[in-house]
Amino acid sequence: MFTAIVATVGAIFAYMGGATQANAGLMKNDAAIKKTEASNQWNYFQSKSTKQSLAELARDLTPAETEKAKYQAKIDRYEKEKNEIKTVAEKLEADAHDFDRQSEAQMHQHHRWAQATTALQVAIALAAIALLTRKKWLEWGMYGVAALGLGVGVAAALHI
Repeated sequence: MFTAIVATVGAIFAYMGGATQANAGLMKNDAAIKKTEASNQWNYFQSKSTKQSLAELARDLTPAETEKAKYQAKIDRYEKEKNEIKTVAEKLEADAHDFDRQSEAQMHQHHRWAQATTALQVAIALAAIALLTRKKWLEWGMYGVAALGLGVGVAAALHI
C-alpha cells in the first residue's frame, strides 16, 4: 500500500518537474526575444544618433542662417526620437531581465521537484527490497527516504 501511495505522489512530482522545466524554457525564450527587440531598438537609437551628428555637422558647416535653423530642427527632432527609442529599449531590457529571473526561479523549482521524485523512487526501490528481504531496517530506511522526498516536494511547492 505504501509503495502505491509513494508511486502516485512521485508521478505528481515528476509531472510538476516537467512542467516547471518547460516553463523555464519558455521564459528563457521570451527573454531572448526581448533581448533581440532591445538590441533592435538600440540599433535604431544609434542610427538616429548618426543622423543627428550629420545634421549637427551640416548645421555647423552651413554659412546661411536660414539653413542652420532647418538643420537645428532636425537635430531637435532626432534628440526627441532618441529619447523615445531609449525608453522603449530600456523597458525591453528590463523585461528580458525579468524573464531571465523567472526562468531561473522555475529551474530552481524544477530541480527541487526532480530531487523529490528521485528520493521517492529510491523509497519505492527500498520498499521492494524490504519486502523481499523482510529487513526491518530497510523498511525504516524506506520511510526515511520517502519522508525526505515528501519534504523536498513541499519545499518545491513552496518555492524554497
